[in-house]
Amino acid sequence: QVQLVESGGGLVQPGGSLRLSCTASGTTSRMNIMSWYRQVPGKEREWVAWMSRGGTSDYTDSVKGRFTISRDVAKNVVALQMNSLEPEDTAVYYCHTNIQTVDYYGQGIQVTVSS
Repeated sequence: QVQLVESGGGLVQPGGSLRLSCTASGTTSRMNIMSWYRQVPGKEREWVAWMSRGGTSDYTDSVKGRFTISRDVAKNVVALQMNSLEPEDTAVYYCHTNIQTVDYYGQGIQVTVSS
């Protein structure tokens, strides 16, 4: 079992920045990939970025060059630095990991980009 808790969301103007953080607890030694997803009401949850224990990462095309994922394996923390935010980035953001085919998500945190 793994528990994931997100923090750092909020309201920001277009062009602004936010940093999300996710802290994992429980059976964290089995975590390899940690990811961020986001979801807008009425739409499917969308993958945003992932990072492996070894530091390999990838991003969905719409956030490349604007978002940066980072991870502190020793502290079981994964972060998402979001720059040049756009109204289209407004969503509930979820931290995610998968252990032995079981998906774990945090409770989600709201990010709103609006003037």
